[in-house]
Amino acid sequence: MNKALLVVDYTNDFVAQDGALTCGAPGQEIKEAICALTEQFLETGDFVVMPVDLHKANDSYHPETKLFPPHNIEGTEGRKLYGRLQDIYDRHQEDIVWMDKTRYSAFAGTRLELLLRERSIEEVHIVGVCTDICVLHTAIDAYNKGFEIVIHEQAVASFDDAGHRYAMRHFETILGARIK
Repeated sequence: MNKALLVVDYTNDFVAQDGALTCGAPGQEIKEAICALTEQFLETGDFVVMPVDLHKANDSYHPETKLFPPHNIEGTEGRKLYGRLQDIYDRHQEDIVWMDKTRYSAFAGTRLELLLRERSIEEVHIVGVCTDICVLHTAIDAYNKGFEIVIHEQAVASFDDAGHRYAMRHFETILGARIK
């Protein structure tokens, strides 16, 4: 079965201690798992996509403006990948698809589904942050589009522990995802 790895929003603003909307320690603790999975998928020639939240400075029309402080602003350090993942991306840019996204789901308003279908991808492995926001919405859209879903429990995190636990339960019991 053809598979893809989606590394959702693993950026400085969402993970670094001083990030604008950080998960803090929970996000930092999954760093090695995310890097190892990314390297594993690259080594086996599987498809790797980095869907990354994109915001414009002072965009009063974006719905998140009312919900969260400014984050992942275009051209800032906060939008760069966190830690060693940035190094992996820099070394393998030709093998990784960077995908700007402007909504929680990596499928909303992007070409993600087209890229997956072109490659006959049937199974998506989803890692990153935040478990209960962008990871969850991406998984829901993947489910609705007929993809098999795998969530790597040691490679997802949130700033909201109750939300994280809810999402993990939802992945398995409502979306039929495999939890690894």
